[in-house]
Amino acid sequence: MHFVVFDLETKQSFDEVGGFKNAHKLGISVGVVYDSESDKTTAYRENEMDDLVEQLQSADLVIGFNNFGFDNIVLQPYTIVTLDALPGLDLMQKLQQALGHRVSLDNVAKGTLNSEKSGGGLQAIEWYRKGEWDKLISYCEQDVLITRDIYLFGKENGYVQFYDQFKRAVRKVDVQW
Repeated sequence: MHFVVFDLETKQSFDEVGGFKNAHKLGISVGVVYDSESDKTTAYRENEMDDLVEQLQSADLVIGFNNFGFDNIVLQPYTIVTLDALPGLDLMQKLQQALGHRVSLDNVAKGTLNSEKSGGGLQAIEWYRKGEWDKLISYCEQDVLITRDIYLFGKENGYVQFYDQFKRAVRKVDVQW
């Protein structure tokens, strides 16, 4: 099955656009897509969102971590394609449904892969504003590869692990994706 994994970084924070209700106004600095057919990632800047959407459309499955609750909302103003109509899998949403609460990508990465994120969304906005494209793209790409690896681990093993909210204990959750 041909799948892609994607993540976006924004140009502004929620505080700057008036809260989550205005997520569609955040703007995109960069998006990265991993493609299972080529086994490569591609970075797209804001003026290349048509190409990013085209790559998403080419896949049998579009995977993300909070893509239904965030990335699709931020990306939707850039395209006439109905992003929620694409065959998608939101790992965070699946985990939230199984657990009854949200978990962060970082806590799942630490618990499942013994890996961690290299930064956060607010840091990514600063890199964008400073024109530090290499740092920004590298950060976004790392999130995409972590999401891919969590997906593949869960698909192969039927579970993933995460650190609890206090980062004291590793918990296991069964998954079917």
